Amino acid sequence: MQIYVVREGDSIDRIAATFAVNAEEIAYDNQIPAPYRLAVGQALLIPGVRDNSERVEQKRAVRVNGYAYPYIQEQVLSETLPYLTNLSVFSYGFTTCGNLVPPQVDDNWMIHEAWTQGTEPVLVLTPFDQTGMFNNYLISEITHNLTAQQNLIDQMFLTMEEKGFAGIDLDFEYILPQDRVAYADFVANVRAQAAPKGYSVSVALAPKTSADQAGLLYEGKDYKLLGAAADSVLLMTYEWGYTYGPPMAVAPIHKVREVVEYAVTEIPTGKIDLGIPNYGYDWTLPFIQGTSKARTIGNVEAIQIAIENHAAIQFDQTAMSPFFRYEKDGVQHEVWFEDVRSMKEKFQLITEYGLRGMGYWQIMRLFRANWLLLADTYDIIRN
Repeated sequence: MQIYVVREGDSIDRIAATFAVNAEEIAYDNQIPAPYRLAVGQALLIPGVRDNSERVEQKRAVRVNGYAYPYIQEQVLSETLPYLTNLSVFSYGFTTCGNLVPPQVDDNWMIHEAWTQGTEPVLVLTPFDQTGMFNNYLISEITHNLTAQQNLIDQMFLTMEEKGFAGIDLDFEYILPQDRVAYADFVANVRAQAAPKGYSVSVALAPKTSADQAGLLYEGKDYKLLGAAADSVLLMTYEWGYTYGPPMAVAPIHKVREVVEYAVTEIPTGKIDLGIPNYGYDWTLPFIQGTSKARTIGNVEAIQIAIENHAAIQFDQTAMSPFFRYEKDGVQHEVWFEDVRSMKEKFQLITEYGLRGMGYWQIMRLFRANWLLLADTYDIIRN
């Protein structure tokens, strides 16, 4: 499939005629609603057209994971599942005694739907407190109290068997530096008990670029130890641009590359999944540290914002990400998001380093062009 960038004066009919394809198919693949308005600078995936400058090679097989909350729309989940190897259900918590805490919304329906479509559901375990924030006290308790730890493992396996989960994903963040080894031992213990039952164990890793990187987000995550302890790892290569930070790309490719370059020195490439964001942010300007708060938006929504505010979309050649600025009600805005161009750059990085695959945070919003591009680029491992 070919990527086309909209120019001044383009229409969907004119683009369709140029490529001798169906306009309705372009609209469907790119989620363009009637009356089919386009934004200058918008990247479109053109169906059935291959760039002749690209060599046609045998596609690599990759594993694809997507995180979702149990309140995901049924239609979004149903359309996305054919492109996923695993569906990570977010999330289960636990108490200091090791009692498992299920999601507030029933997840049985999405586990059933995943199996129906050949996707393996994964139980995501997070150390959230009652406010929904990561709690490193919970992490310390469960990694050092072996009685509570075993209780948690037993309850996880019981729930997994009852509900039909195929694996476990451990998403622990803000681990205290003094708990670094204990956390890796916990992951290894979970894996040792999960393997005989046929369960896989993955672990999420903050995006480090060196072993001694400072900061609470990084110091408790030992790439080498965790890479050895788990079956696979997810590099959380997103959130450079984030809710409370200044406007910038969520996953600038040059920053993502730095993380991958470090990761492959500590972890076998066949264990590494690249984290990919399925969202963007809309900031108000000027940015004021400690006061400004960006609004999370979907990638398809970003295009509509640009159209409604007559903004031309630009593409940053360093971050390899799309962005635009607009004014509404006297307030200046800056938007960064993902499109098929930025996704293609991430796919190329996966291929370049021979990574196992990718994990999307998260799949709550449908981004059809991404999935079509993914399937055009890789053979997705299915179950």
